[in-house]
Amino acid sequence: MRGCKALFLITLIASAAQAAAANGGFQVVSWSPARITTGSPCLFRVEMAEPPTALAASWQGHELTFAPSANHSVWYGLAGVDVEAKPGSYVLELRATLSDGSVVRRNQTILVSQAAFRTEKLRVPERYVEPDAETRQRIAADRELKHAAFAHEAPAEWSGSFIAPVDTGVSEGFGTRRTFNRKLASVHRGLDYHAAPGTPVMAANSGEIVLARELFYEGNCIIIDHGLGFATIYMHLSRLEVSEGQRVEKGQEVGLSGSTGRATGPHLHVAARWEGAYLDPAQLWTLRLPELHTPALSTANAPATK
Repeated sequence: MRGCKALFLITLIASAAQAAAANGGFQVVSWSPARITTGSPCLFRVEMAEPPTALAASWQGHELTFAPSANHSVWYGLAGVDVEAKPGSYVLELRATLSDGSVVRRNQTILVSQAAFRTEKLRVPERYVEPDAETRQRIAADRELKHAAFAHEAPAEWSGSFIAPVDTGVSEGFGTRRTFNRKLASVHRGLDYHAAPGTPVMAANSGEIVLARELFYEGNCIIIDHGLGFATIYMHLSRLEVSEGQRVEKGQEVGLSGSTGRATGPHLHVAARWEGAYLDPAQLWTLRLPELHTPALSTANAPATK
């Protein structure tokens, strides 16, 4: 009987090894949340039979670089699905570089469902709907500043879960379809919080300040680069308490709330962005993320697509 059990165990281990080999060394590929919708941030978790030296992926047309756990056997990639993405099946194309230099691959199909968003009508000063020529020049200059800030590349600065930047209630949810003065339609790509003027605003996670200045629509605005393509944005501040190039820690005060820019009243607008995709901050705050104990890879170290 013991011999039979031992033989069964050996056979089971061999079968598992054969399955792992068939998948190129990939043992487990999972994601959080389990049900991904448009606008969802998502954490991909990959467990390998052999610890790779690098792991990267293609996801919805973007490159995704993973960060390893302490023993390099489990790798994490923080990404998302844009609020305006089409629902359907998408393929996560994984590429792992092993210690001998070989590259193994696995494709994982993931279903993205449509999130439910509401519609809202707002009135704001007319200059924010139909700006004059001088203002349009300023808006174009602001666009270049934001483009440069979002082009900044850094390894993972975030560690552990993100936190809400203020401890107040939400006044406007993510993804709302908005009409301004019946003339301008837009999608609310962030989350609005009730915040009396002067309410301290905290960094949602560690990172580098890549923009801290006044913009036309956003008012006093801060962008924090958290690395690996992830950024959080804080708008309509009454005061900036950080400067560009400064590194901040999770929970550090970065500014005070206000009503600068295109705002209907005092509040804090917060946005979460990954590789140009705007994600629901409320979901990001509840996503349980790992503490990163080892340096993450830069995108320059990702294995090339063949």
